[in-house]
Amino acid sequence: MATDVAGLALSLAFSVGACVGGGWWCVQRWRQARILLDTPTSKIRSAAQGFVELYGVLKEQVEPPLRAPLTDTPCVWWRYRIEECSRDSNNKLRWRVVESGTSEAWLRLADATGECLIDPRGAEVRAATRQSWHGSQRHPLRLERGGLFSLLFNQSGYRYKEERLHAGEPLYAIGDFHTQGGGRTGLDLERARGEVVREWKQDFQGLLTRFDSNADGRLDEPEWQRVQLAAGLEAEQRHRQVSLQPAQNIMRRPGEAQPFLLSSSGEDDVARSFQWQAAAGAVACLLGALATAWLLQNAL
Repeated sequence: MATDVAGLALSLAFSVGACVGGGWWCVQRWRQARILLDTPTSKIRSAAQGFVELYGVLKEQVEPPLRAPLTDTPCVWWRYRIEECSRDSNNKLRWRVVESGTSEAWLRLADATGECLIDPRGAEVRAATRQSWHGSQRHPLRLERGGLFSLLFNQSGYRYKEERLHAGEPLYAIGDFHTQGGGRTGLDLERARGEVVREWKQDFQGLLTRFDSNADGRLDEPEWQRVQLAAGLEAEQRHRQVSLQPAQNIMRRPGEAQPFLLSSSGEDDVARSFQWQAAAGAVACLLGALATAWLLQNAL
């Protein structure tokens, strides 16, 4: 009886998990698809500050181009994964990830009106260039590549996957957009002053040297007021310096629960893919609910 109860509990855990997880995935992907379709495409020069959608062409950065770690191919962004194949105690082949990585270099997107720098950290990147192959060595650049032969006649092998974005390719991007410099950045004095004070506090001894006029080892109320005044003046000076710099457009991960997506495919293709994934999530939710009901009915 104990075995039956344990088996029932495990089955219920899987069915409930499929139901809840599928439902969450369905709602999440459907919501993201609607956001993509409802957000109009903006031109970089006239884009509003905040959550925007851009479409343009990737450009090379000024610094030397990146090279993908597995194929040594020049690119502007990469992601890779290396999996090792080995046999378990039952002599079954198992794949496990032994190494992976993602480029954090910024991207430069251009359209007919201007350019925007994109910080790809935290983005869902859907690259058109994807390569997968097998080999007998962990690092295919350092040693000669193998192939499926190595998996058939050796106890272990490796599977590689590499994704890349290249200069000259189109890119669809949706995320948080803002412009620095060019006199467009407004000053939130209270916030900027607080940032300066926090920066100064990291060298508290230096702060005491500058503002502890009675040398008692602490900052009293009048001394702290002078700190606040000096920090405000410093914040205004920094803001003036930034405002004099040329305007620079930047896209980053949104702070709210909004999608941050970079894709070689257009908006319609991505939204359609999300809708199919939402449908798959709905099917998983329905099957999980039916399985849960069936298990509970047979348990009674």
